[in-house]
Formats: sequence, structure tokens, C-alpha cells
Amino acid sequence: MKKIALAVAAAGLMTLAACNQGTPAENAGDMMAENLEAQADNMEMMADNATTDAEAMMLENAADNLEDAADNADDIGEMDGPANVTNAM
Repeated sequence: MKKIALAVAAAGLMTLAACNQGTPAENAGDMMAENLEAQADNMEMMADNATTDAEAMMLENAADNLEDAADNADDIGEMDGPANVTNAM
């Protein structure tokens, strides 16, 4: 009985793993977007600790720009075909 349950669980996990794989462009776009979002989070934390209002505003603007870049990277990864990727740049 345990062997059957193990086999069923393994088959389910393999099916789940196969569904989550995207194209290389999608994966690259997702990873780039995650990296940019992490950088934006760091900029926001730096802005929270800034000593002047001007410095805080500059860091918040940089964080906003990084978040926009993350959105663009995610969008480029979701495009169909290499022609659309080169046209988007």
C-alpha cells in the first residue's frame, strides 16, 4: 500500500513540475523581474533610512524606476517569438 501511495505521489509531483516550466524567455524574464524587484525593495529600505528628504525622494524615484523595469522585463518574457522581443527593445 505504501508503494502505491509513493508512486501516486511521485506521479503527481512530476506532473506538477512539468506544468510549471515555461519557455527560456519566460524564465529569463521572470528571473530578471524578480531581481529588479528585489533591488527596488532595497532602494525603498534605503529611502526609509535616508537622512534628508531629497535623498529619500531620489531613492524612492530610483525604486519606482526599478519596479517599472521589472514590469517591462516580465512583459518581454511573456511575448511570443523572438521577433517581438527584438521589436520591444
